[in-house]
Amino acid sequence: MKKLSMNRRALRMKTSKLKKYFLNFFIFLLLSLPFSKVKGLFLEKKDVSSLRYLLPEVELWKFTEAPMSYLPPTLFEYIDGAADIYLAYDFKELIVGQYKKGDENRSLTIEIYDMGDEKNAFGIYSAERFPDNKFISIGNQGYLEEGTLNFIAGKYYAKLLCFDCGEESSKVLKLFSQKIVERIKDKGHLPHLLRFFPKEGLIPNSEKFILRDFLGYSFLHDGYTANYQLKGIDFDCFLAEGKDEEDAQKMLAEYLETRNKAEIREVAGGYRLKDRYYHNIYLARVKNYLCGVMRIKEGLEEIGVRYFGMLVESLKKN
Repeated sequence: MKKLSMNRRALRMKTSKLKKYFLNFFIFLLLSLPFSKVKGLFLEKKDVSSLRYLLPEVELWKFTEAPMSYLPPTLFEYIDGAADIYLAYDFKELIVGQYKKGDENRSLTIEIYDMGDEKNAFGIYSAERFPDNKFISIGNQGYLEEGTLNFIAGKYYAKLLCFDCGEESSKVLKLFSQKIVERIKDKGHLPHLLRFFPKEGLIPNSEKFILRDFLGYSFLHDGYTANYQLKGIDFDCFLAEGKDEEDAQKMLAEYLETRNKAEIREVAGGYRLKDRYYHNIYLARVKNYLCGVMRIKEGLEEIGVRYFGMLVESLKKN
């Protein structure tokens, strides 16, 4: 019995030493790796279960490191200074893939943002695009600039950057983009409310979506704007989508309460307001929507009335 007890103590001591050895070895391994590699080890399982499958595999192009995943609390680690605008659109997750082609200097970075739904994906995309971008047919819409290609498809906003790709840059970016789109099951479409904006004078691709704090008011949400230019005159049309008619009426009432009664005048179909920054504003509620025209300068009220009428009628027919 004494000999057996001694053997057990020896076995426990040996096991303890082995555990200590492996623990020290694991710590040494982590300290020996770059931080990005360490983070990749812990996030690999999460990546596989979420956005990892969207990163394409292309012949001769290999990952230079494990794809990185970022959630709302850690997004600033990747895009410090720009994270807030993504979070304002209810950002869910980002996956980043770093590629390199063989032994060449060519490299590629892919960022895929899960924005939760296609409306928010359009929102952040519209905040970063410009009407004079070079737009291409990819996903729901995309644009190509020197060394970069950005596009949206469904609830995803993808940004690709090609480094040292030379004349092959556009070809490489389009190839990877198409393969990403092929992996997206629900490709969605552009927001359906965009079709209600009058076409005459509309500056193509100027439409934007603002999820909250629309026009600077916390009670206005889910708003769309579109820029217009007609005979050298600049103005905007806008829409705000309420959850239902009651919500839309509440938004209208709260907005009118912020204004001096002397600034408000009832017109056919709604209201006309005077504003220090937006000049003349035409505003109405149609069903569960607020709609209107703004930045109509004095003497140009006829344009405001005409576009206001077109916007109201298009919503009534919906």
